[in-house]
Amino acid sequence: MKFRDGMWLVAEGKRPEYAEEVYSITNREDGKALSLLCPTKKIRQRADTLNLPTVSIDLAAPFDGVISIEATHFQGALDPGPHFDLYPAGKPEASDVEITKSDKFTTLRSGSISATIKTVDHDFDIRFHATDGSKELTSLLNRSVGFAYSPAPSNPMQISDMRNLSHYMFTQSTLSVGETVHGLGERFGAFNKVGQTVTLWNADGGTSSDQAYKNVPFWISSRGYGIFIDTPDKVELEIGSERCCRVQTSVEAQRLKWYIIYGPSPKEVLRKYSILTGKPGKVPSWSFGLWLSTSFTTNYDENTVNSFLEGMNKRNISVEVFHFDCFWMKAFNWCDFEFDTDMFPDPKGQISRLKSSGLVKKVCIWVNPYLGQASPVFQYAASKGYLLKRKNGDIWQWDLWQTGMGIIDFTNPEAADWYVGCLNTLFDKGIDSIKTDFGERIPSEDVEWFDKSLDPKKMHNYYAFLYNKIVYEAVQARFGENEAVLFARTATAGTQRFPLQWGGDCESTPEAMAESLRGGLSLGLCGFSFWSVDIGGFEGYPPPWIYKRWVAFGLLCSHSRLHGSNSFRVPWTV
Repeated sequence: MKFRDGMWLVAEGKRPEYAEEVYSITNREDGKALSLLCPTKKIRQRADTLNLPTVSIDLAAPFDGVISIEATHFQGALDPGPHFDLYPAGKPEASDVEITKSDKFTTLRSGSISATIKTVDHDFDIRFHATDGSKELTSLLNRSVGFAYSPAPSNPMQISDMRNLSHYMFTQSTLSVGETVHGLGERFGAFNKVGQTVTLWNADGGTSSDQAYKNVPFWISSRGYGIFIDTPDKVELEIGSERCCRVQTSVEAQRLKWYIIYGPSPKEVLRKYSILTGKPGKVPSWSFGLWLSTSFTTNYDENTVNSFLEGMNKRNISVEVFHFDCFWMKAFNWCDFEFDTDMFPDPKGQISRLKSSGLVKKVCIWVNPYLGQASPVFQYAASKGYLLKRKNGDIWQWDLWQTGMGIIDFTNPEAADWYVGCLNTLFDKGIDSIKTDFGERIPSEDVEWFDKSLDPKKMHNYYAFLYNKIVYEAVQARFGENEAVLFARTATAGTQRFPLQWGGDCESTPEAMAESLRGGLSLGLCGFSFWSVDIGGFEGYPPPWIYKRWVAFGLLCSHSRLHGSNSFRVPWTV
């Protein structure tokens, strides 16, 4: 989202207002935070205080090495959930905090990082730096914090009715010469994000565009700091793309909060970030072995599966996990958790035979959080209130992916319990792991969740967290705390707690292999430790040289799976 047309002009249809000076600073009673009152013009006489907006900026020291920054326009605006689940392992004490003042500056120290605010000359100048003075990290300078309306109002009286106005909060932190920016989830474009416009909005868009399955509002700088943007809402970033020397962050809201985290090493940045959003869960040792899949739209039954595993065994290729993809269920019925009895008349027996043969030790199965109306289960789930509804009370449905499909409303505790019960029927049949596919195309307009307090826009990205959390904890409850592993596609901040994730639908080309590599590296710099990729590429038929190169790449990922779309990925079929 650009608010200016170059340096001198405002973007058409936008009206930005900027914090122009720090008018006053108030200490919080606990001595660990400052509140800045920042008018949108310089105050040189009393009359200047009338008929103008202000921006409130709160700086706080949540724990050592981290400072939070929250910019707010109208403080009376509601702040509905969902909110990120912060400090899942407990919040550490902020023990090294001090506020100091001089004639020209006020400084908030939070362990190894400090924020210094200029308090003279009607300036707006906030600098974040290493407490020992060794390095300036980034700054908020002239015209770097504010809000914007769209369309641009021509009269302040128009603000009395905001129904046809969009209101954005934004900040612009400085970029130094040669500074690089990385992360923001699993992004498939250039590894260094400087020069890019990035929108954090989960999408099912493959690996060859600027869309991403896993949008994470966290980025890490080559200067030894990271920024975590504390909202699951749609966030838009101009990374050296509106102003070459700044990273602009904007959200359609009345407040914007982010944390600056000082390392100085990337390891230390990620360690402190994991205190905020959680560390990756431990995975069972067996999950590091090779996974083999049925692929997606291929035809297969018990004989086909056995032939794959016997062929791998004859070639001395050990397979630890076998994965059944979508068509273990009947077409049009996904995901009703009912095996297609025409193809799998005895699923429990088949899985037992698979394991007792010694050809494979564990079995994974595909699910998604949707339910097609062709399944008899749909009417049951709809009647119980387990599916997301439109504002008029209808079940929200469309025909994209599954005909007339609805979406499981995980904000309804009974729906979550029912879904876990369905998973338990799979565990009873011998399933050990769940591939949690999809969860990106979550509607944000004309919907009402069971928990009516939630903002549908924020739920779009946050749904990934709820979905994977519920399934991961169900696997933990059945097999043990450190024996749970998923194969998840969608994610947001905190979803690293529910490993593992894989890179989605890539083509069988060298370009797509490079896209996947960039995506995995970017996600890893957001605190995700366990990641995989479809070896050979998902779409298409990989030529032998691509397959062999992808095997080398895939086996060096934390987890390795042979999986395709309409063709098998056992090596003798390539």
